[in-house]
Amino acid sequence: MRPFGELEAAIMRELWERGEPATVRDVLASLSVSRKLAYTTVMTVMDNLHRKGQLTREMNGRAWLYRPVRSRAEHAAALLQDVLAESDDRQEVLMHFVADLDSDSVAQLRSAVEAARRRAEQDRGGAG
Repeated sequence: MRPFGELEAAIMRELWERGEPATVRDVLASLSVSRKLAYTTVMTVMDNLHRKGQLTREMNGRAWLYRPVRSRAEHAAALLQDVLAESDDRQEVLMHFVADLDSDSVAQLRSAVEAARRRAEQDRGGAG
C-alpha cells in the first residue's frame, strides 16, 4: 500500500474526523475553508480512493456517500506492516524503531503487545 498523496490524505483526514459518511460536496465544503478546489477534482480523488479500496460508497438519493474502509489507526498499522514486509531484516527495523521512541511510547508499545498477546490467547482458548 502506498502512502496517500496530499489531497488524498486531506480527504481521508476529513472523513476520519467526521466519523460518518459524507458526500463529495460535504468534503469539498470542509476542504474549501483552507484551499480552493474544484468539485470535479475532489470527486475524482474520492472515486480513485474508492477504486483503490480505501473508501466504500453507497448511493443516497442522487449522491454517493463515502466512508473509509479502515479507521485511521488501522490504516497506520497497515502502513507499518508494509514497511516491515519490505524489510530484509524485520528485527533490525524494529530495534531501530524502538530505540527512537520516548519512554511513554515504549510503555504504550509494551501495553499494546501485552493486549495483543492476551487477545491471541483468548482467541486460541475460545477455538479449542
